[in-house]
Amino acid sequence: MEKITFSNTTFDGVKPAKLLETSFSKEIRISMQKGSFMDKHKAPGDIIVHVLSGAIIFDVSGHETQLNAFDMISLDANIEHSLRALEDSIIRLSLSKIDKTSRVFSVNTGVKAD
Repeated sequence: MEKITFSNTTFDGVKPAKLLETSFSKEIRISMQKGSFMDKHKAPGDIIVHVLSGAIIFDVSGHETQLNAFDMISLDANIEHSLRALEDSIIRLSLSKIDKTSRVFSVNTGVKAD
């Protein structure tokens, strides 16, 4: 058993952090500063995106969906998507075992000025 805490979360751009890995998934916390983004990218396996706090825009092929605190969305493998933070946000990303956490860390990110 392992307890995971979010008390050390900071909002400075886009900051992914590996939380844990189990026999069936990899769990990542992504903190996103208001105005920050993750460019278009794909995952080799299905993913689950769960907004724990804040609000983001989740874009799939030009179809934008606003996800607020406690909202969750799933996405099939190999579907291009991007994220944009409407406010400081904490996201829990669940990856399949076939995915690599390093892929998440390599996604192009940035912050757009207001």
